[in-house]
Amino acid sequence: MTRIATRIIGDATVTILTDGGTEFGAEMFPSTPEAHITTLLATHDATKAATNFNAVLIRNGGRTVLCDAGPRNLFGPTCGFLPQAMAEAGVGAAEIDTLFATHLHPDHIAGMITPEGAAVFGQAELVVTRDEVDFWSDEALTDSLPEPLPGWAGLARAVLAAYGDRLRIIEANGAIAPGLTAMALPGHTPGHGGWRLSSGAGHLIHGGDIIHAPELQAADPDIAIVFDIDADTARATRKRLLDELATDGALFTGGHFLHPAFHVAVRDGAGYRLERP
Repeated sequence: MTRIATRIIGDATVTILTDGGTEFGAEMFPSTPEAHITTLLATHDATKAATNFNAVLIRNGGRTVLCDAGPRNLFGPTCGFLPQAMAEAGVGAAEIDTLFATHLHPDHIAGMITPEGAAVFGQAELVVTRDEVDFWSDEALTDSLPEPLPGWAGLARAVLAAYGDRLRIIEANGAIAPGLTAMALPGHTPGHGGWRLSSGAGHLIHGGDIIHAPELQAADPDIAIVFDIDADTARATRKRLLDELATDGALFTGGHFLHPAFHVAVRDGAGYRLERP
């Protein structure tokens, strides 16, 4: 089974690295009637919503960038395969010069450190948005939040500490690397974002975690997942981005799309359909 999918975007080589996957039951979407979830899943002959945990490798202009790094072994035996995916893509940890975290949830950053807290990518600069760093660094705030957020915050602080003087904090729409720019996509977390790659005549947009369950949240963007810190803002962000993508016909990907994870959005009734170009 391949864990990678590669496309050429302008002068850049972009590879989706699938760390693993899992399934979500209807209980993960508590503000949506279970019958609605069941009906949408039935159109895909499914009873649970499939999701992947993706990182993205970008090789462009002599730079080697890794966006997100998967959950390591924190989410069970179906995850933690980023090293295998990187090996299949022909890149080692020491070759990564830039790391970008779309946000500091465990399924995006646990793979950046060992279980002992050491940096996995010893030559890389870690790039994170200011709002994301400020939120997860506020121990008094995060300790007052419901479980599992205090523990997730502890992991976020461990990752930030592991990269120490190799941490670069940017603004919400700041530059990550040449041709790669962050995109603010608020709601899922306070500093959550995606990114836009522009290389030659090619463009690719990464939507971060605006969608966790493609079989559900594209068809009905009102469906929020339990992990959204501000569900109403996340809904508005999801609708806005999907509308822009459908209007522009832009190629896009995200943290939880299923293999091969490159899509265009097509309007379909009140929602959208994801198609593979």
